[in-house]
Amino acid sequence: MHPLGKVVVAGVALVVFCGTAYGYANLRSLDEVTRDDVIGAAAKPGEQPADGSLDILLVGRDSRTDLQGNPLPADMLRELRVGPNGDDLTDTLIVLRIPNGTKEVKAFSIPRDSYVSMPGGKGKINAAFGRAKAAEARNRRKAGETDKAKIDQEALTAARRATRQAVEDLTGVTIDHFAEVNLLSFSEISKAVGGVDVCLKADTKDKNSGADFKAGPQRIAGPDALAFVRQRDYVKGGDLGRARRQQVFLAGLAKQVLSSGTLSDPGKLSDLIDAVKRSVVLDGSWNLLDFVAQMRGVSGGGIQFATIPTVNVDYRYDPANPTATAVQVDPAQVKAFAAGLIGAAAPAAPAPIVDVANASGRSGLAARVGDVLRDKGFAPGTAGNTASRRTSLVRFGPDLADRGAEVATLLGGLTTQQASSVPAGHIEVMLGTVYSGPGIAGGGGAPGGNEPITSGGVVCVD
Repeated sequence: MHPLGKVVVAGVALVVFCGTAYGYANLRSLDEVTRDDVIGAAAKPGEQPADGSLDILLVGRDSRTDLQGNPLPADMLRELRVGPNGDDLTDTLIVLRIPNGTKEVKAFSIPRDSYVSMPGGKGKINAAFGRAKAAEARNRRKAGETDKAKIDQEALTAARRATRQAVEDLTGVTIDHFAEVNLLSFSEISKAVGGVDVCLKADTKDKNSGADFKAGPQRIAGPDALAFVRQRDYVKGGDLGRARRQQVFLAGLAKQVLSSGTLSDPGKLSDLIDAVKRSVVLDGSWNLLDFVAQMRGVSGGGIQFATIPTVNVDYRYDPANPTATAVQVDPAQVKAFAAGLIGAAAPAAPAPIVDVANASGRSGLAARVGDVLRDKGFAPGTAGNTASRRTSLVRFGPDLADRGAEVATLLGGLTTQQASSVPAGHIEVMLGTVYSGPGIAGGGGAPGGNEPITSGGVVCVD
């Protein structure tokens, strides 16, 4: 279900972006969209967001129920090629940034497995929803509440607020509006616009998602569109590669609507609005008519997509379960990235200084490892030889536990040790005789690029 926040909510975004006379008049029917108090008080008319941008959080939930909590019919699940079991994960998180006074739109994805701090302890960001929902329901029952419908609604509101807060804490962006979808209307949205043009570099087939596509350009809709953006196996780059697919699809959807007259076609527009009304949840303060007026003039190529910077996409975060992985992110890097999308300057945290001691006997190893870490954003410290030892070790003070663990991961999963004797702002690395990580033969490799995708054309992806 991972793309749905981007794709179904695009139905809302694209309707309001175009703002044709017909679309503007019929937008009033979207008053029937389900609302929830996720944000709080609405901004005053004409008031500009204080952080320099109107920011919209699009969320996709892995849920097999409708807005009333009823399970989707078995025949619909079969058509969409999804199983009956879903859980309370937000498997799509994307932020639209619209700078004050411009028609430029920047969108960025947050990988669902990003490992972040949140209430209840660190975890993957897509778990914030389920944690808060379960906690709120439990607290309501303990307080004596017996109305199940009321408990469920309050739990959902708490879950949406917790997701919004987790995104704000990671990115430094103040979320002004919220939109959430599930599986229900994805197929109908993609059909309503007449399909979306995509392009694949190679043939692909995956039974889990139902994906079965040939290489080259093609137009997809309905269950095929869902399979395209859900596929996780055999996609180069794992979750980041899948996020890129989702961005390409949303860019194609934007192009299709904005350039093909969808919003001036009464039939297509009616289908699009009906699909949105059936399964989209918006925050209670979002005045769509005001948003239309603000967003008039956005062109089909005026939306740019990217993904937040990551540190390690194979982060082993749980010593008790060494096979468990997450996506490691640096909140300071993410905040700077998000601020840079609107030309703002985020205060950068000083880079930790890494001192490297070579206890392996290999000539020049400390300097090479220091270069690897410098390329990853760490400040170079001392580099030299020390007494021989077999194992490697990364030491750090309590203020740099996360960054110390990051260094250990970057160097191949070294043992870590928290030590108050390490100078503040420093991380110490000792390289033993069995060290076999980056720098052994010079360099450690660099992750692939994070090139942006725009809604102006079709980009071929893996």
